[in-house]
Amino acid sequence: MTHIVVIGAGQAGCALTAKLRNSEFDGEITLIGEEPVPPYQRPPLSKAYLLGEMEEERLYLRPREFYDENGISLRLGAAVDAVDVAAKTVSVGGDLISYDHLVFTTGSSPRRLPAAIGGDLAGVHVVRSLADVDTMEAAFRDGARALIVGGGYIGLEAAAVARKLGVSVTVVEMAERILQRVACQETSDFVRALHVSQGVDVREGVGLDQLLGEDAVTGAVLSDGTELEVDFVIAGVGIVPGDALAGAAGVALENGIATDALGQTSVEGVWAAGDCASFPHGGVQMRLESVGHAIDHAELVAENIMGAGKTYTPRPWFWSDQYDLKLQIAGLGGGHDRVVVRRDGDAVSHWYYSGAHLLAVDALNDPRSYMIGKRLIEAGKHPSPDVIADPATDMKALLKA
Repeated sequence: MTHIVVIGAGQAGCALTAKLRNSEFDGEITLIGEEPVPPYQRPPLSKAYLLGEMEEERLYLRPREFYDENGISLRLGAAVDAVDVAAKTVSVGGDLISYDHLVFTTGSSPRRLPAAIGGDLAGVHVVRSLADVDTMEAAFRDGARALIVGGGYIGLEAAAVARKLGVSVTVVEMAERILQRVACQETSDFVRALHVSQGVDVREGVGLDQLLGEDAVTGAVLSDGTELEVDFVIAGVGIVPGDALAGAAGVALENGIATDALGQTSVEGVWAAGDCASFPHGGVQMRLESVGHAIDHAELVAENIMGAGKTYTPRPWFWSDQYDLKLQIAGLGGGHDRVVVRRDGDAVSHWYYSGAHLLAVDALNDPRSYMIGKRLIEAGKHPSPDVIADPATDMKALLKA
């Protein structure tokens, strides 16, 4: 009987194993996860879960019974020691598990602040897992002082939660502006103004030189010489692909675990999907970090293991919740040379263009523009920037053009 082993019990691993069963795969499936809980949603961790508005069980992507009912062997709290691609075995907890197909859905991990600047002090946190959030939850108390290092989505979402709970927040971003790597100037300006209006001290073009404290963090020295008193720190300085295990097994790496358009790695019978994997797109090995991609890529790999032969075409979409702001993003704005701002009352959207080509849209409390923009991008339609900018334009009509 064919045995498929999946390493990594996150969004991609859950989606892949469920797709296999939904596609009538009748062999053995083993899903291995380092954490002691079944696959769960990560986006709510820094929002609803941290605020106490969502219980742990509601995070689970599938109820525990799903795995038993579908014949998926779920091995939790189990770190894989090694993979032998020649022998087609996985070593975990002293056991050797043989496989016919192996899939890496090992996700990504947060960059941590260097120990040399105090990154290993108590009270210095990252936001990635349930354990991370459970550990930091007690620090979010009224009157506490937080330093958030990094003005990306994770850091800004944590800042929003902290302010809602009465924490004094300073955000430092080494780049010229928050969200510089992922959003246009117009979106950065909108989000910055929102945080400032909520009492966040946003400092751009400023880095962290040193954290202070003996055993636990008590302060920070910034690159401009400013010294702050802090009770806890959150590092939101990016993530790295979970490719170490695959690399040690001899699987080729390039911006993560390198795969072809089908999701196959350099080793026959070994596949990869989700955050940990790169795939060919536009002449490079692209890697996406989003829930939508994790699901789409994993489901395609599941089909291809069964012989479908489908190539992967990304349909990027993302979102971020901060205070009462719902930011929805479709497409990839890299390489844009113009941003068109469209307003409809309190709803605002930013449309990214390269020449006459629509690349992406950021919709700020504007779900209608998000849905229309997403459909236009996926259909390869490129309405004129002047048409988008015109408040009289019937946006739905653009879909029929």
